[in-house]
Amino acid sequence: MKNALSRASRFFLSRTVARCLSALLLSGGVASAATPTSGNVSVPTPSAAWDFGPVVAGQFTNAGIQDVCPPGMCDNYDLTVSLPQPAGTFYQTMTATLTLHYEWTSSAPTDMDVFALSPSGAEYGPGNPDGTITGPGFSDIVITDPLDGLWHVRETAALVPVPTASHATATLTVATRTSPPAPKIPPGAPKYANHAADENMAVPLGSTVNGAHGAGEPSIGVNWKSGAVFIQSGNHTLRAIFDAAGKPTWTDVRSPFARVSLDPILWADSQFGRIFESQLDGACSTTSYTEDDGNTWIPTEGCGTPAGPDHQTLGGGEYATPKPALANWPHAIYYCSQGVAAAICARSDDGGRTFGPGVPIYNLTQCGGLHGHVRVGPDGTAYVPNSSCGAKQGVAVSSDNGLSWAVRTVPRSRAYRNGGDPSVSAGAGGTVYFGYADADGHPKIALSTDRGVSWTKEFDAGQGYGLQNTEFSEVIAGDDDRAAFAFLGSTTPGDNQSSDFRGVWHMYVATTFNRGKTWVTSDITPTDPVQRGCIWNGGGSNQCRNLLDFNDITTDAIGRVLIGYADGCTGACVSDPTQNTFDDWATIARQTTGKTLFSRFDGTLPKQ
Repeated sequence: MKNALSRASRFFLSRTVARCLSALLLSGGVASAATPTSGNVSVPTPSAAWDFGPVVAGQFTNAGIQDVCPPGMCDNYDLTVSLPQPAGTFYQTMTATLTLHYEWTSSAPTDMDVFALSPSGAEYGPGNPDGTITGPGFSDIVITDPLDGLWHVRETAALVPVPTASHATATLTVATRTSPPAPKIPPGAPKYANHAADENMAVPLGSTVNGAHGAGEPSIGVNWKSGAVFIQSGNHTLRAIFDAAGKPTWTDVRSPFARVSLDPILWADSQFGRIFESQLDGACSTTSYTEDDGNTWIPTEGCGTPAGPDHQTLGGGEYATPKPALANWPHAIYYCSQGVAAAICARSDDGGRTFGPGVPIYNLTQCGGLHGHVRVGPDGTAYVPNSSCGAKQGVAVSSDNGLSWAVRTVPRSRAYRNGGDPSVSAGAGGTVYFGYADADGHPKIALSTDRGVSWTKEFDAGQGYGLQNTEFSEVIAGDDDRAAFAFLGSTTPGDNQSSDFRGVWHMYVATTFNRGKTWVTSDITPTDPVQRGCIWNGGGSNQCRNLLDFNDITTDAIGRVLIGYADGCTGACVSDPTQNTFDDWATIARQTTGKTLFSRFDGTLPKQ
């Protein structure tokens, strides 16, 4: 990737690539096609091999040359996947894995990519690992339960200064389905423990029940001073204090000011131990905060005006330079909400007690639907993601402390028809991680090193599990090269909004420790589904509306990842596919092993 090279090296390579490309265009381009041009894999003939022709130049702006595959920059191989029965029938009792291995040798820093386009139009790639190297390189794509039919396997030049050919193999393995398919997880990958809220915790004053259930669209935060973890369950704020063995003690510390809950939001200014809970109340919110882990609460103004009547979010972080002269809290805090014609953000300079005027961050001609959670990078840049900015997904960006905003889209993304929120987070050095459900239902993540002006090739974090549907993307970054991407995923294709959708949903977490060069994805609820059936995003009283709109993700003081989610499949639903509880039980997934997102704490958690 270009950010792996010095500025001088990028300039040299850009000039070299330009010269090579000009020569190619004058000579009519590289017409060499794959040898052979097509092949087949099946149960009796499980492997195929071919040589791609040389490619050169590159797609510096992530323009998606694999879709049109121009000669000289891309080469195509047609692979037919043959199954004994149609995929829908065959995969009821069997499972298959299609492995594409792609390798080359280069004499200069080179980034080669491989993509696989399925018969349904779903796209896999750019292969794993992904990066710029000199000498021998390789990338693999592993696809669980591939569709039968014609696939297009394409090599492309992301950054190739010297024409470079490659070799590829396709291997199809088949086995009896005995359990949900799962890839091999490398040693040392983070593991998680799931903790459901205590149903027997004391009922808070002024309530008739505790908040263990009713936790649709939960948000999560940590007080880095005390270590207390908070998850919002409707208008109840739940506190979990973990002991040395990782066992939580739960308390419902609901704020006495949390009386209305059209939309609940919790956010922690973790470094300073100030925890906010916000309840949407028309065109503003009833908001309060605590600095003693929920023992006492202080009401605030709630929002800046004007504000929108839906889908509010709170977030904050460092100020951009220059910092406002009258700011009397270390962090800028933003209240953003959705209006009819525009989304609006207001900034607080006194720790969330009061807010300045609301500023439009985009209008309906730029983005539609609902936005995700506001996040602030270490340089003070504020980001608000959206799943529908034209035909793409994007993010509203402010680099001047919320005074002005620009909409920047992810070029290779496609707007998600179901409207699920994408998620964005910036690492310590400003690398931005954007996770989303693409139009084909696959969980994708892309990176930017220039505040969203340009983006790397997106990575499909669910390809090893054969995920066909995704909801509730959540991303958190730590060190610049470390991030976690959590999402609900299902291997069942089709319309996950439909009442007859029969998919089973699990919680997955993809983690990178090398700035997206490789990702490792784990199913952290392998024996306990989070939901059976549809996940309805359309509002109203649909039975599948139990999870509402989103989950949330954060870290504690050592960079341990914590995910707040509502468990919709409880009791008999866990083991009996005919039962469905459509529950919303507040649950925290807490990292127990492996490296955290802060390298200075490596070794704090056990390796396994």
